[in-house]
This record gives sequence, C-alpha cells and structure tokens, in this order.
Amino acid sequence: MAVNVLVVYYSAFGHVHQMADAVAEGARGVQGAEVRVRRVPELDMFKSGLEKSEHYRASQQRQQENAEVTHDDLRWADGIAFGTPTRYGNMCAQMKAFIDTTAGMWQKGELENKAAGVFVSTASIHGGQETTILTSLVPLLHLGMVFVGTPYGENPQMLVTDGIGGSPYGPGTLSAGDNSRQPVESELTTARNLGSRIARVAEQLKALRA
Repeated sequence: MAVNVLVVYYSAFGHVHQMADAVAEGARGVQGAEVRVRRVPELDMFKSGLEKSEHYRASQQRQQENAEVTHDDLRWADGIAFGTPTRYGNMCAQMKAFIDTTAGMWQKGELENKAAGVFVSTASIHGGQETTILTSLVPLLHLGMVFVGTPYGENPQMLVTDGIGGSPYGPGTLSAGDNSRQPVESELTTARNLGSRIARVAEQLKALRA
C-alpha cells in the first residue's frame, strides 16, 4: 500500500536539518513510501538576533531547498515526523507556533490516527532530549495522532555509555554549546530507523482505515 510520510522540522544551525534528511532517507527505504521534507518558518521575533550569526545564515541558505510546511502537507501525510531543537525541555517556539495554527484541523479530526514521531537536538547530553519529546506528545495526542518511538530492539546502537543522542522516545543529536559538533553515524542510524518505522506504522494504520 502506498503511504505518505511528512518530515517537518525547524533548524537554526543545521543539526535538526541533518537529522530530518536521515529520517526521510529511512522512510524512503520502505516500499511504496512517498516522502516530503518541509521546514517550519522562522519567527520574526528571533530573526534580528540569529541573523548576526554566520553559521545561522549559512544553515538557512542550505535549507532553502525545502519548502515551508503547509496544512495541506499535514493533510497529505499518513505519518509525520516532527523535528525540533530543545528549548528548556520543550519544543522550540517556531514548531509550537506552527502546531498552534492547526486548530481548524483539530476540530475536524484531520490528523487523527496518523502516525507521529519526534526527533530532537540539544547542546549537551543533559539538555532535555527525553523531556522535549515527552512534552511534544501533549499537542500531538490532543490532535489524535498515534505516537511512534525508537525501541531498543530496532536500535541497539543506543545501548552504549558513550555521549550520543537518542532514546526509546526518539532520535536525538548533540550540537555542543558552540554548535561545532555534528550528528554522528549512530544518531543518524536512529533517525533513519524512525523514518522507516513511521512509514511502516502509517501503512498499517492506513490499511485499518481502508
């Protein structure tokens, strides 16, 4: 059965962008899956400060290849992966602002029974990866979505004592305080596995509704 997977993300300095590409790669590996990668637009209140950073400007330029997300992208999707940097243990304001525009879709139940997963980035290993995913579940459950995590059975690379991102709740990466650290292969592997799992779960949910 054909299945549509949307990867929607916000990324200031490119770490979540790289993870989004890996999630999309994993979803495309499932036969019959069509994938869209879309970015959440920047909020005006943050632009003046962030645009002073050369790294921010370069990252935003690279992301122009991905169109900004629309409600029609959400309607099109059978499964959605949301990517966000953490902000004090929560999703970023940019992602929350976009989700807050879906009230009309919520009233019509347009996102109900669609598979959903979350992937994140933090500056440090204690920066709130798990809490960001768990708190992100609140609006997704209100919208009626079905959460998909990244269990250890499919992600044995997480069973280490090294300083890497990721948990049973979803993929994660570490950026370091100066954004110098980039996603490593084990983190990208978990991201690919989330994309694959969302596509497979979305396919099963779609079959039940058929």
